[in-house]
Formats: sequence, C-alpha cells, structure tokens
Amino acid sequence: MARATDARRRALVLLGERRRRDARARDLLRVSSELDALPERDRAFATRLVLGVTAAEGALDAVLKGHLRPGARLEPRVRDALRLAAFELLYLGGRADVCVSQGVELVRGVAPRAAGLANAVLRRVAESDAPALDAARARLAGGSFDASDLALVGALPAWLCGRALASLGAADAAVWARAALEPAGAWVAANRAHDTKGQSLRIMLREAGCEPEEGPVPGSYLLGAPARLAPSGLVERVAVIPCDLAAQEVALAAAPAPGERVLEVGQGRGTKTLLLEGAACAAGGPCEIVAVEVSPRKSEVAARRMEAAGIADHVRCVCADGRALDDGLGDFGLVFLDAPCTGTGTLARHPEIAWSLAADVPAELAALQRALLVSAAARVAPGGRLVYATCSILAEEDERVVEAFLASPAGGAFELVRSGRTPVRAGVDTHYHAELRHRG
Repeated sequence: MARATDARRRALVLLGERRRRDARARDLLRVSSELDALPERDRAFATRLVLGVTAAEGALDAVLKGHLRPGARLEPRVRDALRLAAFELLYLGGRADVCVSQGVELVRGVAPRAAGLANAVLRRVAESDAPALDAARARLAGGSFDASDLALVGALPAWLCGRALASLGAADAAVWARAALEPAGAWVAANRAHDTKGQSLRIMLREAGCEPEEGPVPGSYLLGAPARLAPSGLVERVAVIPCDLAAQEVALAAAPAPGERVLEVGQGRGTKTLLLEGAACAAGGPCEIVAVEVSPRKSEVAARRMEAAGIADHVRCVCADGRALDDGLGDFGLVFLDAPCTGTGTLARHPEIAWSLAADVPAELAALQRALLVSAAARVAPGGRLVYATCSILAEEDERVVEAFLASPAGGAFELVRSGRTPVRAGVDTHYHAELRHRG
C-alpha cells in the first residue's frame, strides 16, 4: 500500500483550510506554514496542486459527479482529495496508476471507508474523462473546436468560453483557455522614479538570488526564483514593484509627460500609480498625479506606498467614488481609468475568478464601467487624453463600453486614437486599453 506523498498531503490540508475559511488560495499559500518543511521541488508541486484545483473546481466537481450515484453527496474532505487526484490526472499529465493510487490514499487518510469509492471513481476518470480531454486538446491544436472544447481544456465554465470565443476569436481564445491553468509568471518592475532604466534593480535582484531575466518593457524582470524576493526587503522599500507584464505594458502605453497633471481613477493599492509616475520620470521628470480610490483601506495602503517609494510629493491619494468626481479637482492632461472588471484576463494569477462569476456579472459591471467613463471624461482638459483600461477579455466590458461612450453625448467631444489588448499568452495577464483624445 503506497502512502500519499508529503506534497500531496500538505496540498490537501491547504485545500481544506481554503474551503473552511473561504480564503483566496494565493493569500493562504503566502502565510501558510504547511509548505515550510518541504524541499523546494515538492513545495512547488504542492503549490501547483492548490492553485490548479482552485482554478478548476467547478469542472472537477462536474467530472466527479458523472461517476457518482444520482443524489450522492461526498463528505467535504473526500471531495477535496478526489478533486486533487482528478486534477493531477487530467491536467498535470500524471500517470493514471499513480494518480489513482495516491488519490485513494489521500481519501483513506481522511475517511477510510470511502477508499473503495475513491478507487472506483478515479479509475472511471482515467478511463473516460482523460481520453475526452485529450480529444478536445487535439481539436484545439487542429483549429476546429467550439466553446465546449475550450471549457474542457481550460477547466472553465461553458458560458464564459462562449463569450471568450466571440470576444477574442478562435486563435486567441484557444491560447487563453490553454493558459488558464498554467502558472502565472513572477513579473516585477523597477521603481523608475529613482531607477529610470531598471539596471540598479537588476543587480539587487541578482544579489538576492531571485534569478532575474530582463523583460521586454523597460525596467521589467521575470524572476526565476521568486520565493527569494520576500526576504530581500526590496518590496517593502518599493525598489521593486510586483506586477504582471501586461500592467506594465498598459502603463507604458499611457505614459504621462513630465510635469503633466494626471488623474487616475481606480487607484487600488497604487501599483499603476507607481508605474505611471515612473514612466514620466524616465522621460525626464515627475508628473503630478491625483489618484482616486473608493476603498478607504486601499487608499491608505496606496498612500503609504507612495511615501515608501519617495514620490509622495507628486501623488495625492483621494478616497472618493469615481462616479462623482469633485469639480474642484480641475482638468487634467491625462485621465487614466483603471476600471473594475471581471478579471477574466488574469485567471492564472487569480484562480478563484472563473467559477465565482455568474453569467450576468459582466453586464452589471459594464453599466458601472460606462458610468465611470462618463465621469472621468468630464475631467479631461481640451486636447487631453482619456485612457480606459481593464483586465477583462470580454468585449462587453471592453470595446462595447468604449463604443457606447463615444455614441453618447458625453463622448461627443472625443475621438478614438487607438485600442487593443496586450497579447494573449501563457503566464501573462491580458489587459485591454483604449486611448481617446479630447478634440478641444
């Protein structure tokens, strides 16, 4: 009788803890002591299991349900163990005999009487679901597929895949679905307000053992050993800004001019504030940013980050609703709206998103996005720029919002200069952005 490995057992403990606390998987992994005793390779495997099972949860439950008696209910810990084994078998390419054996032992460890059930269910998964998934992958590779194939390959809701196919087109939708379960790259950016080319950061990252690889955006790096970043203190000093490459690309596309007055709506914790200010400094000098955020807690965090980054003299953090901006703010040469959205371009980084979304949520968010865009447009100076950005892949949150705005009275003074998505690729988020100019 093979004993379940430490990596799998600890992953199972973490999945149970996440379920009981309704916690975000990445937040839980960041503070959990369960992984500390594991060798680096096993720690990476356990992390992969926790994030993957979380991302594929709904699809895994549908697979398991197909092999249970109608109306049968699984004890939560047994369901956690079966999800883990099924995920490894289907989506990590594990050997069927190993995955079944290890899954049975995981179930035996939490509910010994359910071991026989686990063996029967997992064997059926290997015999029927694995070949069906392989066939869907082959159809994606051949370019002749539908939304149901995307749903199988990415372990995603069918409704979301249908909308992704309509929004992205077949080629990009296939890349998006295949990437949904892949690990997100550990991208960081330099604080270019003080390190304009990012070369000082490269040295510091190497000294910290983070194994940085220079990225395509100035000051961007992909870390080969991201676990070594936290102990370095570079994040706390804001010498480094953890953020996806796509966020850096969007900030660079909207880069303010030195001395320009900038209004940022939807500041969050201030990551894009840092990127925008850094882009201006790299071009010759600081810009002056007023950053609006509706959450008091996030606004306070952002203000502290500006202090730590040494740019507080050029950034004013304001807690306010972006739909009701104070006329006293004045007009701005650049208004950057980082709109709240479904986050469907960030599935690898945020594994809870896909199965927590309801089909009507994008339409509800689109109404909010349109209201924010109208409010932000009123603060653009004649001849100034309005940049609308999301991390959604859905046209109803992206192109359709911009089109509706331009067709409205509020959009009559604006023209679309450019729009598009950052490339759809594995390990990197996908963002949409549109730049509009006030005709003056």
